[in-house]
Amino acid sequence: MNIHKLTAVAAGLLLVGCNATKSVTNDFATTNPIETQLDLTKVENDKVPVVINPGRFRTEKVTYRLPRVVQGTYSVSDFGKYVDNFQALDYSGNPLQVTKVDTNTWEISNAVNLDKVTYLVNDTFDQEEVGGIGTEEVPFSPSGTNIEETNYVLNLHGFIGYFDSLKNNQYKLDVVAPSKFLRTSALQELSTKTSDDGQTITSSYFAPRYFDITDNPMFYGELDVEEFKVGDIKIVLSVYSPTKKHSATKIKAVMEKMMQAQKAYLGSINSTPRYDIYLYLAGNNETAPKGFGALEHHTSTVVVLPEFMNDEQLAESMIDVVSHEFFHIVTPLSVHSEDVHYFDYNQPTFSKHLWMYEGVTEYFATLFQVNKDLVSQEEFFTKIMEKINSAARMNDSMSFTKMSENILEKEYHDQYINVYQKGALIGMCIDILMREESNGQRGILTLMKELSNKYGKNKPFSDDALIAEITKMTYPSVGEFLNTHVVGGTPIDYNTFFEKVGMAISEDKVKTNYIQGNGVFIVSPDVNTGNIIFNEVVKLNSYWTESGVLPNDIIKEINGVKLSPQNANTVFQGVFRWQPGENVEVKLERDGKEIIIKNTLTQAYTIGKALQPKADATQQQKELLKAWLKG
Repeated sequence: MNIHKLTAVAAGLLLVGCNATKSVTNDFATTNPIETQLDLTKVENDKVPVVINPGRFRTEKVTYRLPRVVQGTYSVSDFGKYVDNFQALDYSGNPLQVTKVDTNTWEISNAVNLDKVTYLVNDTFDQEEVGGIGTEEVPFSPSGTNIEETNYVLNLHGFIGYFDSLKNNQYKLDVVAPSKFLRTSALQELSTKTSDDGQTITSSYFAPRYFDITDNPMFYGELDVEEFKVGDIKIVLSVYSPTKKHSATKIKAVMEKMMQAQKAYLGSINSTPRYDIYLYLAGNNETAPKGFGALEHHTSTVVVLPEFMNDEQLAESMIDVVSHEFFHIVTPLSVHSEDVHYFDYNQPTFSKHLWMYEGVTEYFATLFQVNKDLVSQEEFFTKIMEKINSAARMNDSMSFTKMSENILEKEYHDQYINVYQKGALIGMCIDILMREESNGQRGILTLMKELSNKYGKNKPFSDDALIAEITKMTYPSVGEFLNTHVVGGTPIDYNTFFEKVGMAISEDKVKTNYIQGNGVFIVSPDVNTGNIIFNEVVKLNSYWTESGVLPNDIIKEINGVKLSPQNANTVFQGVFRWQPGENVEVKLERDGKEIIIKNTLTQAYTIGKALQPKADATQQQKELLKAWLKG
């Protein structure tokens, strides 16, 4: 993240001239940056050695932690679980007494003699088969770490921790790596040094505080890297494709077109000079990551997707994922609460306003595509209905602010996915209300720009005061909506808002994908046998019924890949992205007999609710619809 860029540059110049003397301050630590090192050339048993040199302390005990929770994940990661052989050493190289307080915390005694801390870090990617995706046992892949001969995903919060008293101290990070590796990071690079034999390169980076360590992931290894400009923002795209199936050049073309449209939609919002996209494409091996998606950082995103997708499927996924993450430069980068600004990695408190951070961001990522003619209005309305249907399966009477504030508690954490569904719909309702109140001149993007101008990346807002502030900046109807449907638990009648723009929800034959019927999955595990079967919902999917599939048919193989509980998530991710016209082959078992379905995909339909224009829409409603979609 490029917060305090000028300050960082100035501090970097000071670093070049400072000597190695360990000065002491009244804060019982050195004024020099905390010196840290990752050595990728000395990996043993899949573990990276880490060295932390904090300078001299003046207290008898100090506490060192790795994050329990990292920003943007809203779940417990416990990165301390992946640390081995933790040692605190004095200036003679002798070990000091260390007490492990909990999974992520070490207390060091006789700290006045502490010279450095050393430990080994295992990665999380190859642990996912043990803990399983969807549990809190293993970090979500895009927030995790990877250590392999050809690629290192360095989400630095998985390697570097902090001393309780020094989170706001500067950091100097050295990464030692084979000279053949490419490397990308948005952290300010101070210098590089090649070893005498030319085999290794040490890159030195600067971070103004611990937050900047956690907020700037790195990619090292056999990468494919492309750059392009979007307005004044430099976009750096780094791709790791283990079999070289996908190239950064092809993905760049898709990203550049999309992000140019995003920037045109955002207009004057220009909060970062650089934005990094790190794309890790997972192979089919057992230790490959299985949690597909992305994790935003303030000025970058880490994306994990399966490599087996074809070019069109990968392009579609990247548009959906990266468009959402790039819009995070609005919030939380430019608009965020004190909980975000002063984040506690061990015992965090959470903002009440996930409807804004994730919901409005997801809404922008959906709306801008129809606004800039990347999708048709029909496709946009289909996406809105998918969100309405998905939100309807969640707890629709739960207070969104209460859920957000208590997101780590199971009752509320189980509802987290709704921030991308109902959260986006909340943004939509505010948008339509503001368009109506202003005769089409103002919308929720207007509001976010005004909030960005009022606060910005260095000034957090008070969580409890935000809704009153928004009401003051907009209209009483917006405040009433937020207090009734976001703070309160009253479900939203979406037809009330669609009526304003001459639209209505009605039942009709609608397009669907090849893994759902009316928004519900058509496959499920058989609890008695462990097989993956088609369930009763398959009757609602026209493609499969026309292909002769029946409920309880066992799915044995899809396009040559034998299906198992271990790879089902990956395989069905691919099925979800099937498109009409593709040739597919599926092997089933019914009553002990093999059945082969081998044909060309036709469009799948289901019976469901559709959002459609009203035949009797007034001219005023039509104008408001145009302002909503194209304003």
